[in-house]
Amino acid sequence: MSSSKFDVAIVGCGSIGLATAYYLACNHGVTRIGLIDCGQPMAFTSAQSGENYRNWWPHPSMVAFSNRSIDLLERIALDTQNRINMNRRGYALATRRNDIDDLVQQLHEGLGDEADALLRYHDDTTAQHYQRATGPHWQGVAPGVDILRNQDLIRATFPSYSTDIRTLIHVRRGGDISGQQLGMIMLEYLKEKGVGRVSGTVQSIRSGSEFTLELLDRGRTTHIKADKLVNAAGPFANLIAGMLGLSLPIFNTFQQKIAFEDRANAIPRDLPFSIDLDEQLIDWQEDERTLLLEDPDYRRFAETMPGAIHCRPDGGEKGSWVKLGWAYNDSPAEATREMPLDDSFPEIVLRGAARLNPSLKAYYGQLPAAMHHYGGWYTMTQENWPLIGPMEVEGAYMNCAMSGFGTMAACAAGELCAAWITGNELPAYAEGFSLQRYEDDSLLTQLRSCNRGIL
Repeated sequence: MSSSKFDVAIVGCGSIGLATAYYLACNHGVTRIGLIDCGQPMAFTSAQSGENYRNWWPHPSMVAFSNRSIDLLERIALDTQNRINMNRRGYALATRRNDIDDLVQQLHEGLGDEADALLRYHDDTTAQHYQRATGPHWQGVAPGVDILRNQDLIRATFPSYSTDIRTLIHVRRGGDISGQQLGMIMLEYLKEKGVGRVSGTVQSIRSGSEFTLELLDRGRTTHIKADKLVNAAGPFANLIAGMLGLSLPIFNTFQQKIAFEDRANAIPRDLPFSIDLDEQLIDWQEDERTLLLEDPDYRRFAETMPGAIHCRPDGGEKGSWVKLGWAYNDSPAEATREMPLDDSFPEIVLRGAARLNPSLKAYYGQLPAAMHHYGGWYTMTQENWPLIGPMEVEGAYMNCAMSGFGTMAACAAGELCAAWITGNELPAYAEGFSLQRYEDDSLLTQLRSCNRGIL
């Protein structure tokens, strides 16, 4: 049995835990940090990230938070000669609707006073002021949102899309990065500063004048002491909170994705992260649909499915893979280390994605054998905002509930949590992301009436 003492112990070595340690060190000079995890850094939830980022949210606090995180990502990209492979192709949100007043209202709510200047409408076939995302570069791309309302323009700009798309919302401050490279950059910096990793599963936590964490690592018990504690345990955040006698208002759902080599060249390499907003009936043969309808476990896949299925090229311009995802699962479940993958998901997501990009039909029933089918836990609050700040035990903090947006939010979340820990100046959105928001009934009513997020 051994003992170590740290100023801050961080439980969880995913992107959020690493970013918290990174900004404690580089912003505040705190380096006596213990990074605790039972596995390798970035190897669990963070390894399953879609690695996308955007600044579109239907609330100004989330827009400001996302913009701050993107600012920090851009700084890292500049400092490392873009080692994180940041691009700015944006998010392309496609719909067969002409009337998108509700979506425009969300944009206005998120962008606030800047909305009129940042929203650009393109109603003719030429759209002289619309710039295609022709390269992977992220510098020099105009901010804001382009709204394309001419079908000929949409077909000319996005020829892979179904011809029935009537409106396209192109969010320009968005794209993708390498989340693993971001994590490695932070780890390398922390190693230089002497920040230590501690291997083990947390078994118990005692609080008082300091925290004592009992860890189990390959049958060996160790104890870690720390003045302050950060709960960045992702889908196991409530397990850690329970060791302090607390319960966080969070739950987990399991979401899946697939990636495969696009040997048929179905998806253009310069395609933005593309989302089909519309509900749909999946494109099954009639006999397949009949069989599904007869099976209570699979009946839902023969009925109307929600929108927000997404597709993007993976691996850059010279790559050949694509990623597909569809976060249609809304059933809360207890997180496990074993991933409960559904063998039927690849064909379901493929057929769903083919509605927007019909060329994907080339893979019906014949996805490549080397396809990667993976999934991860989305940890969220009911209103789908993160929880960052003090917990209800003195000296304990949380940085969790980044449902599907952990990679894009990691930098701002780490910076914010570090500021809470060190007692430094907080941004205007800090209170809204802490437990204090549950004392503001009007804010909660507003948030829960919003779309929980489609991306």
